[in-house]
This record gives sequence, C-alpha cells and structure tokens, in this order.
Amino acid sequence: MTIRFTHRAALAVATLGTAVLVSSCSPATDTAAPQAALPSSSSSSTSVPTPGATGSPQPTSEGTPSPGRLVPGAEPETVASGLQAPWSVAFTDGATLVSERDSDRVLEVLPDGSTRVAGTVEGVAGTGEGGLLGMTVDDQQRLYVYSTAADGNRIQRFTPIGDPGSLELGEAETLLDGIPSASYHDGGRLAFGPDGMLYATSGDAGRRDAAQDRSSLAGKILRMTPDGEVPADNPFPDSLTYSYGHRNPQGVTWADDGTMFATEFGQNTWDELNIITAGTNYGWPVVEGIAGAEGFTDPVQQWDPAVASPSGMTHLGGTLYIANLRGQVLRAVPVADPGASTDYYTGDYGRFRDVAAGPDGGLWILTSNTDGRGDPSEADDRLLRVPVPAS
Repeated sequence: MTIRFTHRAALAVATLGTAVLVSSCSPATDTAAPQAALPSSSSSSTSVPTPGATGSPQPTSEGTPSPGRLVPGAEPETVASGLQAPWSVAFTDGATLVSERDSDRVLEVLPDGSTRVAGTVEGVAGTGEGGLLGMTVDDQQRLYVYSTAADGNRIQRFTPIGDPGSLELGEAETLLDGIPSASYHDGGRLAFGPDGMLYATSGDAGRRDAAQDRSSLAGKILRMTPDGEVPADNPFPDSLTYSYGHRNPQGVTWADDGTMFATEFGQNTWDELNIITAGTNYGWPVVEGIAGAEGFTDPVQQWDPAVASPSGMTHLGGTLYIANLRGQVLRAVPVADPGASTDYYTGDYGRFRDVAAGPDGGLWILTSNTDGRGDPSEADDRLLRVPVPAS
C-alpha cells in the first residue's frame, strides 16, 4: 500500500462554526488505473514549503495511530461486492443501505455480504453523473434521497417499512425539486448537521454563472429543515442558499466543535477542501483554488485534480476522511491542521466514491470502478470496511 503525507500552511480555524463539502474534476480526464494488491500500511510525513502545492512523499518514521486514526497495516474487509456504480452508503437501525447511481436501486446489505433491493426510486432520469445519488438518515430513521428527475435534481424522503433484512422504502415524499441538473456537475450529497438541519450540495450543472446567483439553486450548499422548509436563521431571507460560488461539491461533514467542511471538484487547476460558513462566497467561476481575491473565501487545502477528485467525506475522531476518485486514495486530514494530509490505499482498490463512519465505529468505503470511468475487477464495485481505534 502507498501512504503519502503532504502539508501546507494551514489557515486559522479557531472559532469557526459550521462547514460543508466541495470538489470536482474534468470529465474528459477522469480515468482510473488497474487494481493493485491489498495494502500493507505505514505512516509517513513530509513538509511542502510552497502553500497550496502538493509535494513528493518523503517518508520519515512509523507512527502509532491515535484514537480515530487508521491502523497502519489494516486491510479493509469486503462487506459486499458486485455493486453497480454505487454512490452513497447510509445506516438505519440495524441496516446498511447503498444507492446505485444508474440502476435507481437502493440496496440493503445483508450480514452474509449479499444484497437485496429495498426499493427502486421512481422517475430517475439521470445520465452521465446524474441519477440516484446521495442518501442520509434522520433521527427518526427516515431516509432522504437525492436523485435526478426529468425536470431537475430533487430531494425525497422515504419512511422504511419492515425490519432489517426485509426493509422496503415506503412512499416517496418530495421535499424539494427543480435543482438544476445536467449530465455532469450535479452535486448530490445529503447530510444532517449538528443543528438538526438538512444540508444538500448542488453542482453548477454547466451553468457557471448560476453559482454566483444566490437566487439559483445551482452551485450551492443548501440548508433546510427536515421537511424542506427555509430555516429562519438562514443567511439570506427566504432562501435555501447557505453558501455559494461552488462548482461541484460532493462531500460534507462536521468536526466535533461544529466546524463544517466540504470537498469540491475544481476544473483543471485545483480541487478543494473548504471550511463552510453561512453566507460565504467560495469564488466559482471567478476564481479556483487559493486565489487571495477580495470577496471570496479560499480553501484550506487544494490538490491537483489528477491526485484528488474528492467525493464523499466523513469525520471520525478528529480526522476528516475523504474518498477520492481520480486520485484513488482515501485521504485523511487532521481537523487540527487542515492543511495536512495522509493518503491510504493509493491505487489498491481503484476509485473511491464515498466514506462514512459506521455505527460499529469503523470506516465504510464505497469504490467507484463500474461507473464508466474506472477499470473494474471481477469483484467491483465493493463496499469495504476498515477498523479504527475507539476514541
């Protein structure tokens, strides 16, 4: 296994509140290398003197993992295989659910590693990067789903029926529709914040200027109540817009102190990790990456799209874990130093689409090799699990 650690001068993050996800890549160059052998890990570090640059790895000494950090040498176990373009993993009481982008199916993963169809989301009409995308679950165990319909992207809610092993989706309730869609840049991640609000990431859907238009739902991080209403404390009156100036964000999570992080696909220059705050403009399409331009908020870390294309993200034990597509790595970023990173499983499993903190305390990871841009093995795609020391 390859592990790489890179570092750049971190921006100050004290007293910041919430943050979300943002990241994207160039469709024409989003390719993947063949699968490699299972990893044998080590921990290494290097310093990069130029802010924002990615340096060559210079291994130093073995490190002992702290709580919430991956164990060097830990090999992920395959929980399920044979998935078709999986996009998101979510957990209800006693059940694990996976969305498949192109089949429109929500699968339940059974304890023996087999899967069954819990339901098919009706009216999905996505092509390319559109389709059945993100999922999340609220504290009442209701399932929220982001998908592409004929008239745009939408967010729906389902109340699962039955017990684990025989779950069904139930009736669909549409909370929000008409989010601009296209065959690329659809965003699609859903997550509940520590404030109990539902956050959704939307891409610019090829409408570059819409990302700067606060009245448009494209190129945004949206914030709403669990019923899809505008919260009274949103930064702009009567608007779901929480932050704007995004190209294609696909990852969002929160640190223990409430700081919100988001990953974002850039165009050709920089993919980004951002700290998200209410009402803030992240620059697209005027700027990309760290620009130091007045009126725009810079990312806390940026990567060449060839080594990143960050999608799903989660937080566990003081560490952000980012699933990368073209980079084919699981990237770990310490919350205390968000300009640093360590790469795990480089090229070992191909492209990574999503990562989630499971109810068992482990990291659950979805590969993305059957989506038309990868080089799938006979086992792909897979849901993997890797243990993490308890906090």
